[in-house]
Amino acid sequence: MSIRKNYTSKFKSRVALAALKNDKTISELSSKYSVHPNLIRVWKSKLLAESEEIFSDKRKRKKVKEKKLKDELFKQIGQLKVELDWLKKKSGILG
Repeated sequence: MSIRKNYTSKFKSRVALAALKNDKTISELSSKYSVHPNLIRVWKSKLLAESEEIFSDKRKRKKVKEKKLKDELFKQIGQLKVELDWLKKKSGILG
């Protein structure tokens, strides 16, 4: 059984960009980077498919939306903690 290799995203992008250049064949790149040709094809396809997202505002909007949600959740947690402390104090339970 062979051991599965983990490649960094930096390495994958470098290999995929080299494949996009078409200076060398997939086989040559496979030999050069010691990566299976099918992996290079997959990385190249993924780069082409997701490259549009790099230049879109979707990522920025998603981050802003996630930050707002996180802030709202922290606000609710704080409010619930204050209410719990108040109820403990009123009921005589020490926390």
